[in-house]
Amino acid sequence: MKRAKPLLYTIGHSTRSYDELVEALGAWDVTTLVDIRTITRSRTNPQFNRTTLARRLPRAGIRYVVIPDLGGRRSRSKTADPARNAGWRVAAFHNYADYAETPEFARGLAELLALASSSTCAIMCAEAVWWRCHRRIVADYAMTRGARVFHIFTPAKAERAKRTPFAKVDRKTKTLRYPALTPDRKSR
Repeated sequence: MKRAKPLLYTIGHSTRSYDELVEALGAWDVTTLVDIRTITRSRTNPQFNRTTLARRLPRAGIRYVVIPDLGGRRSRSKTADPARNAGWRVAAFHNYADYAETPEFARGLAELLALASSSTCAIMCAEAVWWRCHRRIVADYAMTRGARVFHIFTPAKAERAKRTPFAKVDRKTKTLRYPALTPDRKSR
């Protein structure tokens, strides 16, 4: 069944147990977990290694998909205008915002939104909270394309995503930029 508006959740695995992750996803009726980590394994939390999740999640009724084009930890762009996303003070977010303007990111986002139109999806990365993770930029782009996005904290708590306050939308291209702000307004 195709939804008129894609529904997307975000979650960070952090130090949860596998069972805690499955419980949180189940509480929000998530049927597809989309891994958007660049490195799909963890030395400290092996329960979240790609091979483990691919084997165990289907038994819990959850499809596991990896979209490498949405992975974080991007290098500084050699071609992007540095001022375009200068509102990000954290280099990792600035780099990812630059990357989000590439055809590779657009391809990954299109794949994600197609999944979110036909199943209840959650994107997953390692960082516990969305505001310290590239999930926030993926969420901004998904909302720009009409998706409803919620950030999962626990089985009982999720909050509706709001676009980053200093994000500017190019309505024609549906891309975002995060310009530096005037001194009276704060950026991240």
